[in-house]
Amino acid sequence: MSERPAPVLRAEGLVKTHHGEGAPARAVRGVDLCVERGEFVAITGPSGAGKSTLLHLLGGLQRPDGGSLWLDGECTDAYSEARWAIERRKRIGIVFQFFNLVSNLSVADNVELPALLAGVSPRQARAEREGLLAELGLAGKERSMPGELSGGEQQRVALARALVNRPPLLLADEPAGSLDSKGTREVMRLLSRFHRRGQSIVLVTHDARLASAADRVISFFDGRIADDATLDGTPARGAGISGVLELRD
Repeated sequence: MSERPAPVLRAEGLVKTHHGEGAPARAVRGVDLCVERGEFVAITGPSGAGKSTLLHLLGGLQRPDGGSLWLDGECTDAYSEARWAIERRKRIGIVFQFFNLVSNLSVADNVELPALLAGVSPRQARAEREGLLAELGLAGKERSMPGELSGGEQQRVALARALVNRPPLLLADEPAGSLDSKGTREVMRLLSRFHRRGQSIVLVTHDARLASAADRVISFFDGRIADDATLDGTPARGAGISGVLELRD
């Protein structure tokens, strides 16, 4: 009997406390999380619940104060900053709320850059970029600068950049947070499309409509998982919000 593949992502007991002015803020308090290959998980909750901090821990952008994280069954506890940078080029694509595009690089260069940094040949990087931009409705925008694009277009460029290396895992932090309702629907459709092809996605959002595109929704509150349910009504861990979120266009 063949062994079941390791989850694309597994976290155990993640803890993160922010130290600034005033009392320390416990943003993540002992979170356990497992994301299987091909799963689309949405993490929802009120502003300040710790959702983005959790996503940053999952992508190695911040280090936990406690707990462990595994990528494809490999423990990341000993990863250096340089090793995490390599993993984010090859195994983890990240999309942010404010796009984070390089403003003085063209659309083509923004998308190709992660591939070139990962050691892909210029020809292959160009081919991947051309395919993604065409699919995302951005053909003809290759030479444009980010500032010449609408917010929705910039977010699609950011999505292409995150996917150019075909990472097993896509992390999206409020990807529609800066967009209007049309842009939100666009992002939702695109995430759903890539998910149907087997892309593993972890999405942080306060938007119930966007979360409803996922097949599993985690409710995050005060640094903890308050509820974890699949949208077909089956509790993933506990019960609660399944059936509450409906896809509305």
